[in-house]
Amino acid sequence: MLERSLSHVAPYDQGMYAPMTAPTTFPSPTQQPQAFLQTLFQAAVNRALPLHNTAAFLPSPPKGRTLVLGAGKAGGAMAQAVEALWPTDAPLSGLVVTRYGHTPPRPAGLAPRIEVVEAAHPVPDAAGLDAAQRILALTQGLTSDDLVLCLISGGGSALLTLPAEGLSLQDKQRINQQLLESGAHIGEMNCVRKHLSRIKGGRLGAACAPARVVTLTISDVPGDDPSTIASGPTVADASTCADALDILRRYGLEVPALVQQALEAGALETPKPGDAAFSGHGLHLIATPQQSLQAAADAARAAGIAAYILSDEVEGESREVAKVHAALARAVAKGQGAFQKPCVMLSGGETTVTIRSRAPGAIKGRGGRAGEFCMGLAQALQGMDGVWALAADTDGIDGVEDNAGAQVAPDTLARAAALGLKITDHLQRNDAYGFFSALDDLVVTGPTHTNVNDFRAVLVL
Repeated sequence: MLERSLSHVAPYDQGMYAPMTAPTTFPSPTQQPQAFLQTLFQAAVNRALPLHNTAAFLPSPPKGRTLVLGAGKAGGAMAQAVEALWPTDAPLSGLVVTRYGHTPPRPAGLAPRIEVVEAAHPVPDAAGLDAAQRILALTQGLTSDDLVLCLISGGGSALLTLPAEGLSLQDKQRINQQLLESGAHIGEMNCVRKHLSRIKGGRLGAACAPARVVTLTISDVPGDDPSTIASGPTVADASTCADALDILRRYGLEVPALVQQALEAGALETPKPGDAAFSGHGLHLIATPQQSLQAAADAARAAGIAAYILSDEVEGESREVAKVHAALARAVAKGQGAFQKPCVMLSGGETTVTIRSRAPGAIKGRGGRAGEFCMGLAQALQGMDGVWALAADTDGIDGVEDNAGAQVAPDTLARAAALGLKITDHLQRNDAYGFFSALDDLVVTGPTHTNVNDFRAVLVL
């Protein structure tokens, strides 16, 4: 039996200062396939760390002051990158909100100039509400001599919460939870969020006028649409109240009557492209899913394994996406596909998990998109020899648990059966965490301080 690698990947303790050089030594893909896949995941995450990607996009200090505002899971590391790179003699201040536990350790000698606060994700809380109110208040009194540097990354939709008139925080929490469980894709969810907010959908950017605004963004969405990342707080929004209403109806979601009426009347419309408030604004994608997949592919090829990037825009139900990956792996294993083994197939994007209805008193499942994908893959492969896989979220957290994802081996189902675990039961209740935890096959990294969304790697030997 092949030696099993540890499912606990080394934490990213080096934070934003981790080296970006490609690995020079690799675990053997044939003797340590799981450790090899973990190395590819680490290469993908390393490529997206903020300090590696910020310097080229920083503007020059303005005549006036520089205000840094931001939100997202990478917010703390992005703020530290700006502090490290900004001239020490140039004024710098601001406020950024990130997820609880996602502020990286401060490097020795790096003076704090940007305040970083933490709040809840994926369901917003009072701390996020307070942060959003403070961020919007900081835009008051800006002049045309000032620069607003906005640091935006995935997760900002929940972290930067400021309900529209007629909505309470409790309303937003309920609607957000329903969206998360509905199976709606990220573009649909963020369309609704924009129209139920006083800060998202370009409203923060418009509030900064007449200052110049430069937004630095780490993409976590399929297609890298800046207006979708964190619900585009600084980006003009082409979607409409009518679009938001259609999505609410499609998934059977309810909002308070006054808010329903406001949407129907178009009273909650977002600033649109061409609005003069966005004149002179700049926006840069500083890290993307495709770049991280390419880094993983390069690492695989350096180890002598062919690598194929399927897409960085994969969407759909996690378990259904898994079936497609399994079919590709079977074709490769049989020598019938377009790819030749040994190889690794890589994909990114953002899949969804629709929570199945549960009977009263039923066991509640735990897990996220990556774990659900791995369960679906294991079920579809049925123990096929020579196929190994890892799926994880690049922020280090799969859903709301403490794992980044999970891994699959040819003996996954056999080991589960020996423990009395039925994968169909775990799939039925969306319990990936319980399934892979029992097998010691969770991938645990801790927060990585970046976020370019899903990472999937299927190795065929």
